[in-house]
Amino acid sequence: MNTRVGDRLNKLAAKIRNEPGRSRRARLIAVGGGKGGVGKSFIVANLAASLARMGHRVVAVDGDLEGANLHTCVGVSKPRVSLADFVAQREEDLGKLILDTPIPNLQLIAATDGNLATPQPTQSRRVRLMRELRELDVDFVFLDLGAGTHAAVIDYFMIGDDGVVVITPEPTSVENAYGFVRAAFYRRLRLAMASHDMRKIVTIAMDQRNERGIRTPLELLREIQTLDPIEGRRFVETMRAFRPRLIVNDVRTAEDIKLGFSIQSVCRKFFGIEAEYLGYVNHDELARRSVRAKRPLIDVYPRSDAAIYLSRIARKLLAEGTADQSHEGSI
Repeated sequence: MNTRVGDRLNKLAAKIRNEPGRSRRARLIAVGGGKGGVGKSFIVANLAASLARMGHRVVAVDGDLEGANLHTCVGVSKPRVSLADFVAQREEDLGKLILDTPIPNLQLIAATDGNLATPQPTQSRRVRLMRELRELDVDFVFLDLGAGTHAAVIDYFMIGDDGVVVITPEPTSVENAYGFVRAAFYRRLRLAMASHDMRKIVTIAMDQRNERGIRTPLELLREIQTLDPIEGRRFVETMRAFRPRLIVNDVRTAEDIKLGFSIQSVCRKFFGIEAEYLGYVNHDELARRSVRAKRPLIDVYPRSDAAIYLSRIARKLLAEGTADQSHEGSI
């Protein structure tokens, strides 16, 4: 990893969380999950639309340059500009990539027409993108991430004010979610370590079959505390600050609902990470109809069961943001 650019990314993350006047800047919510097909774009479109219906100014950004479909979910058929223009440096002003949607207060930055040879931005370009997204004159920016654990995906997830992981009640989705959370935590930790030697240990631990026998973040913590107590304290601080939020999508049974609590427990026990269960969205055939209609469920079927659950999650995100700002103001 380019250490200089990594340091810039880490400093930007700290600046985003601590700079004066932060409450007047856009709140950045990154939505990932590791696996494709779990409904990330559906969740983003509906949470963004829900907050927009409440009167908040929202921009939904499609960060999936290799499988863009957020524009379809919010009713924009053929975007004339795209994030790909920023990545390819055809457009330097991110504001010129913002498109209106049919939903009042909700705008879009699409990700269509990416360069198939090099779809992902360089790391320095990602740093600039995240800075400019944070400075948009809106209340919320939702970032719909692509599948997998590519460095670009993890950087976007790591640097947001909130990182939301979407899961479905399927073994493959759960397995990928654990891998995604683990990759995000290790990348954040590697950037936090001041010592080159400790960064190297973190890099070794990222190989799940490493020869040192480090299999979990807690085992890595014990290793680092033994080698360097100061870096061990930095490790603990990073662990406490990392709080991924969980949404279980396409729930059908009571056991499916409990999945969020189970993952929360596993994160605490084996990762030492306090994940938060934001809520679940039940299976609803009207959700499929809304996708076919190319509109958010909350817009076309606002009284459906799934729309009600999505509204609850949106209000919970809103309440948590208000509480965070109130707490920051009291420090």
